[in-house]
Amino acid sequence: MQEQELRGLIARVKGGAMSRRAFVRKMVALGLTAPMAGQMLSYCGVAMAQAKSDYKPTKAGGGGPLKMLFWQAPTLLNPHFAVGTKDQEASRIFYEPLAGWDGDGNLAPILAAEIPSLENDGLAPDGKSVTWKLKKDVKWHDGKPFTADDCVFNWEYASDPEAAATTSGTYNTVKVEKVDDYTVKVVFTKPTPYWADAFVGTRGMIIPKHLFDAYRGAKTRDAPTNLKPIGTGPYKFVDFKPGDLVKGEINTAYHVPNRPYFDTVEMKGGGDAVSAARAVLQTGEYDFAWNLQVEDEILLKMEAGGKGHISIVDGGNIEHIQVNFTDPWTEVDGEKSSIKTKHPTLSDKAVRQALNLLVDRGSVQKFIYGRTGVATANFLHNPERFRSKTTKWEFNVEAANKLLEDAGWKLGSDGVRAKDGKKLKFVYQTSINTPRQKTQAIVKQACQKAGIDIEVKAVTASVFFSSDVANPDTYPHFGCDIQMYTTTMTEPDPAEFMKQFASWEVASKDNKLQGRNIIRWRNEDYDKAYHAAEGELDPVKRAALFITMNELVINDQAVVPVVYRPTVTGVNSKLKAPLSGWDNNLWLLADWYREA
Repeated sequence: MQEQELRGLIARVKGGAMSRRAFVRKMVALGLTAPMAGQMLSYCGVAMAQAKSDYKPTKAGGGGPLKMLFWQAPTLLNPHFAVGTKDQEASRIFYEPLAGWDGDGNLAPILAAEIPSLENDGLAPDGKSVTWKLKKDVKWHDGKPFTADDCVFNWEYASDPEAAATTSGTYNTVKVEKVDDYTVKVVFTKPTPYWADAFVGTRGMIIPKHLFDAYRGAKTRDAPTNLKPIGTGPYKFVDFKPGDLVKGEINTAYHVPNRPYFDTVEMKGGGDAVSAARAVLQTGEYDFAWNLQVEDEILLKMEAGGKGHISIVDGGNIEHIQVNFTDPWTEVDGEKSSIKTKHPTLSDKAVRQALNLLVDRGSVQKFIYGRTGVATANFLHNPERFRSKTTKWEFNVEAANKLLEDAGWKLGSDGVRAKDGKKLKFVYQTSINTPRQKTQAIVKQACQKAGIDIEVKAVTASVFFSSDVANPDTYPHFGCDIQMYTTTMTEPDPAEFMKQFASWEVASKDNKLQGRNIIRWRNEDYDKAYHAAEGELDPVKRAALFITMNELVINDQAVVPVVYRPTVTGVNSKLKAPLSGWDNNLWLLADWYREA
């Protein structure tokens, strides 16, 4: 679509000749997501649609306990140090952002009084700032008022390099100013097309200044409130056993009328995805089961029991195999997988190309994931506007053998290829989970036919996804040759999602492994494209830049995408839970209720 035609459509919406919904549908048909279409309208003076709520209870409380199963158990409750989705979800019980993304991609106010727009002077016409007005009736769980000072503090806290916060990428490129006690201004260094990042969604959860102010920088990990949160959310902290259980009770002073419905909330961790699914779908012992990475055939049988159903919500999550570009077996300055090393065999692009050909994505989808996982060649699979149309995946053992043979990797008497005294032997790790172990088996079998020896390793999920910097088996350490897990896309814009390949995000001992570039891959062209996208206001040009970034990653075989995974959860048949594929599952926990 040409710029002139696009501006004409926006003018029709502003003039009332075209509905906002019709415009969004037209943009979605062209490959743009609903959230991005909404932000285009916002920049052009059309107010953003308000998310609708189907909440029916007429009073707070009285709903009894809400019981949830998260088979990857949380290990901490500070959102600025959340490692993986399970820590983000647990934190979301107690902490809230200014706004969140609903399932339709609309931005919904939570701690904000309204969503910024050109109409309410929240958005600067030049794209260099956004001003948020805060609710004035919000109190922390200890009774202290929530104010603009808390927002400014969170910016200072997360952007401090010594804090090594996982949210640093969101806050270290902006400046936050207090306008008055209930107004804050986020200032960007250049025109920023995706302004709804700081204080929004997963990385937008806000912690109280009065409890964390004494624990800045290098002291952040010492704060007692890291494990005993005092937030603004619908539930107040009761108990936390890391790796096991989180308990909360109703916040009777919650800032939204008639909410929450449940008297208590329990997040039980550990176990596995199959037992979690069974506890909701078959026995009805629990109300909600998170991230059901279970063979679809098993889920279909469980659903037949009638106690619950599977919820499948579109998002951008990708189950993928990562290639280590550094040497996990050599220690440099007290660090393995150091950026000062390179992998002895995977540094050869021919080896990575062969590995890509040896992943049978079609079988993984057909025999394991079914409707819960779609084979893909792209790391950036959704939103569709950002999906490359030139990439493709292929399973071809013969082609893999030829690639390796031509590159000088010769078969030895033991059936393993070698060159210059180095053998193609890899340790392939992931978390303990039946679909993942079955995927490992499929890949191992194919690799064996190409002369690659694979040693599979399965790590307990609570360890693999742990935030423990001292544990060598966590995925940020990447203490092996290749590893596999799902990376989540928790907002409809790919900027934060694709930051995990930026050179400045390399995980290291120096940043306490909080850098998001786990594979330690560095590419100058990628960095240039990312920086260009940061300030590109033209949605067509910006999409092209992200497509280029995805293709750079895929064509260099930095990762091997396996399947795109929509958000799959188990929900009790009577539970009403508004879910979103662009935010945490618990993004609107205050609106959850149970029908009679």
